[in-house]
Amino acid sequence: MKKAKKAPVAKTDWRAETFARLRGIIEASAPDAAVEAKWKKPTNPAGVPTWSQDGILFTGETYKDKIKLTFAHGAALPDPAGVFNASLDAGTRRAIDFREGDKINEKALKALIRAAVAFNAGKKK
Repeated sequence: MKKAKKAPVAKTDWRAETFARLRGIIEASAPDAAVEAKWKKPTNPAGVPTWSQDGILFTGETYKDKIKLTFAHGAALPDPAGVFNASLDAGTRRAIDFREGDKINEKALKALIRAAVAFNAGKKK
């Protein structure tokens, strides 16, 4: 007699959980930042979540294998903890790729977010 196959267990999407956690960190670090969907197109009808305060702070994009936070002026921000791990050669921006299982350095990420807010506030003076 054949053994019955077990039904596949529904796996929660790690990206949704991680993005929700990142949103919580962002809201705690930049409570006055506005978030809106920009750059809507047929292949991405929901657009790209974009946080702004006195200009664009960063975008958040979900890919198959990662979540990417791209800081508009990341090259100008202090990153003593070395959180930036993508777009390191870009002239202005820097990004953080979060992959499944990565630990989030919450303290360092909050510092980067606050530095981005301060950078934008300094630009308007």
